[in-house]
Amino acid sequence: MKKVYINSVASITPQKTFDNSEFLDEVIIHDNQVVSAVEPVYKDYIPPAAARRMAKGIKMGVVASKIALQEAGLENVDAIITGTGMGCLRDSEKFLSGIIDNNEQFLTPTSFIQSTHNTVGGQIALELQCKGYNFTYVHGSNSFESTLLDAKLQLELNEAENILIGGVDELADHTTKLHELIHHIKKEDITTNTLLGSKTKGSIFGEGANFFVLSNKEQESSYAEVVSVKMYNTLPLNDVVQTTLSFLKENNLTTKDLDAVVLGNNGDVEFDRFYNELTSDIFSNTQQVCYKHLIGEFNTASPFGVWIASKILKTQTLPDILKLNNKGTSSFKHILLYNQYRGENHSFTLLKTC
Repeated sequence: MKKVYINSVASITPQKTFDNSEFLDEVIIHDNQVVSAVEPVYKDYIPPAAARRMAKGIKMGVVASKIALQEAGLENVDAIITGTGMGCLRDSEKFLSGIIDNNEQFLTPTSFIQSTHNTVGGQIALELQCKGYNFTYVHGSNSFESTLLDAKLQLELNEAENILIGGVDELADHTTKLHELIHHIKKEDITTNTLLGSKTKGSIFGEGANFFVLSNKEQESSYAEVVSVKMYNTLPLNDVVQTTLSFLKENNLTTKDLDAVVLGNNGDVEFDRFYNELTSDIFSNTQQVCYKHLIGEFNTASPFGVWIASKILKTQTLPDILKLNNKGTSSFKHILLYNQYRGENHSFTLLKTC
């Protein structure tokens, strides 16, 4: 089977990450429980008339995909695979509000049409005139990992040569209030740089779009090789360490072979225990990296972790703001990513240098 490479990356998040020439050179410290994406100038990528008709999530996805394609030096791809937890949430809320406000009569269908989960993938395909495989995964916090696994299998079997994958989620007012009511979002004021030390329930919430071009052909622009991806819907706390060791063993590695581990800690005292099981045990002597304190929690936050790991492997640098501990690692070859959300949808992704 062929190897699979990440040939380009693109990220729009609550940090200024859309400029690929930088790697978190300037970090924005947010002091809200809900943090919005730092958006690029959309008119540089999308005609203003078209952008006005697009929801925020669609705009973020379209622009991130264009940045990824541009860096990979491609005008088109063989397939487009997107992942999203909640889809185009703002249009969903707009349509549902319209039903209530208009007593279920005289409804305009526009918001409904644009609220479906596959709108982003469809819009990207229309922009590119790509008539190939187009699929959207909606698997909660494993949505992006599902796209990664799908693309990896197709590329390994040589069913495609270049595949665009990505994860997109946007914030919406009503849904955010519901998360606040059920304490998924922290009640107390907190800044992003103190989030990981928090001892209370809930996290901060964010939004973003992260896209990558995967290929079975290595390029000069290649960031990393995707070695393995594995997902679990449920995983008991007591089994996390053994499952991690088994995953590494399947790939002929031990914890000593890892140069860094990228974890999805989000400051929720109840569910960060899954990460603590690893950091206090088998990864106590490994460089630990965290990222959700910069962008908040959302269903497709994990691809930002892939963006970070890819950048680390290509630049061989690790910004201090990402370090959970400091092991003074001088070079990076193998990086393991582990993520879960509220005890469910666990994922392991292994990357290595090209």
